[in-house]
Amino acid sequence: MSVQTPALTSGRATPDQTTPERILHRLDWQVIRRLDGLLQGDYRTLFYGYGLDFADLREYQPQDDIRHIDWNVTARMNSPYVRKYVEDREITAWFLLDLSPSMGFGPTERPKEMVLIDFVTTLARLLTRNGNRVGAIVYNNRIERTIPPRGGRNQVLRLTRDLLREVDTPPGTTTDLKVLLDSGLNTLKRRSLVFLVSDFISEPGWEQPLALLNRRHELLAIRLWDPREVELPDAGLIVVEDVETGEQLYVDTGNLEFRRRFQEAAQRREAALNENLKRAGVDLFGVSTEDDLTQAIVRMAHLRKRRRS
Repeated sequence: MSVQTPALTSGRATPDQTTPERILHRLDWQVIRRLDGLLQGDYRTLFYGYGLDFADLREYQPQDDIRHIDWNVTARMNSPYVRKYVEDREITAWFLLDLSPSMGFGPTERPKEMVLIDFVTTLARLLTRNGNRVGAIVYNNRIERTIPPRGGRNQVLRLTRDLLREVDTPPGTTTDLKVLLDSGLNTLKRRSLVFLVSDFISEPGWEQPLALLNRRHELLAIRLWDPREVELPDAGLIVVEDVETGEQLYVDTGNLEFRRRFQEAAQRREAALNENLKRAGVDLFGVSTEDDLTQAIVRMAHLRKRRRS
């Protein structure tokens, strides 16, 4: 559902600098250089857990990660043993991308879909410049296209170019993330690092394929959101439109009781989302349309490190 006010948009964004080269140049200077300084070039906290090959077994020591305990060997030896791993140098990363109509909501200059483009371009650049490969599955109430994983700067530009492409949403459809997740399960044959990027405004039923995808791969869920989806501003009488069905409704945002119910409903949705992701064992990170992207990625790296320490 989108709110039609002068400060917001629910359609395809048209920023001034929409060529892939300009976007990548801007992100190289404004985001990636800052990340290199803040994270000191060490991005393993973001990608930790992926690309680990089994190397050896040894007896457990107090500082070891208990998740690496080999319980079968421990039972046979009557003493805890842990698996030792070495990092696989090459990462194959996949982006499962929700570009359904609700992703067009947000400030006119920076709706959720533009945050998605900046986020994906930044991570793709970080990965490919270290020799890794990136690919993507793009969803807009149906699978629009699959971009096979490749390395290099040209792959980043191709990915960005595809995300900027105008695509018509199939009429009479609603967002169902299960379709995107099932496509990921069918497409990704080799264990990969997977970023699911969405606002998670979807029909129910995506929880089981999410959990299955997490068992097969290293999965991170990125929720993009706008503060006005959680707390309506007092803008008087406005038109609220469902961007997928076209249904419109006049609402009085000056009504305090209406805004309170709206906020409570948003909080219930968020609590249910957090519970579903927790049950599936998937790390969830939120990025707002008002966030500084550099700080959001640094925060994500620190949270990921803390959760695994």
